[in-house]
Amino acid sequence: LVMVALYDISEIERTEKMRVDFIANASHELKTPLSTFVGFIETLQGPAREDEQARDTFLQIMKEQADHMERLVEDLMSLSRIEQRQHTMPGDAVNIPELLEATASLLTPKAADRNIKIKIKCTSDLPWALGDQAELSLALNNLVSNAIRYGHADSIITLSADFVQNPVDDIYNKKNGAIQIAVQDQGDGIAPEHIPRLTERFYCVDQARSRKVGGTGLGLAIVKHTVKRHRGALDIKSVEGKGSTFTVYLPCA
Repeated sequence: LVMVALYDISEIERTEKMRVDFIANASHELKTPLSTFVGFIETLQGPAREDEQARDTFLQIMKEQADHMERLVEDLMSLSRIEQRQHTMPGDAVNIPELLEATASLLTPKAADRNIKIKIKCTSDLPWALGDQAELSLALNNLVSNAIRYGHADSIITLSADFVQNPVDDIYNKKNGAIQIAVQDQGDGIAPEHIPRLTERFYCVDQARSRKVGGTGLGLAIVKHTVKRHRGALDIKSVEGKGSTFTVYLPCA
């Protein structure tokens, strides 16, 4: 008698690879600005000790790097908190029109810097969504912030919400319909080969541009895990040269 036992460890291997990649990427993102600090501090303590112009230039660069590190750590902590509660579905009712208004109000000054207008399309009688107010606010903030960063100057960002009677996506309590929230920008668009990987941690279509505009590479990962915790769905559509639309589907309260 011979017994053969087969175990599929593909998921374990994939999870382990993601963990290793995440640690490597996070370490690299933190090490780069730290190396900059060390180099500038040594220079300011030595050759540039009396050079006021060099000191001002170095301090400005160090401030920008410190701001990037702060955003990165905040995003890492947010992602960690969401993942810790991944298996507990939120149970509060969230007023989506108010959420959209609050997000637009918060980010309008940032959009105004690039002469971008945020336009809201939403009816006041929209059903409430089932969710966590703070997490949904953070996810929507990330989507609109990305639209501001990567949209064209002098353009419009459309922030819309609708009720969908028969959502295509496999979301919680599908028979009750879903709330559809969409963020549409007028930017360069995204090539099709990049779209499946956009929600991976630290994945950037253009690393240099992302860092220049203040991205951390974690915003869409936070959106993905927030939607996953809410038992909803995320859809990304983009046309190169015209812009992108990020749509979140949430179960109704």
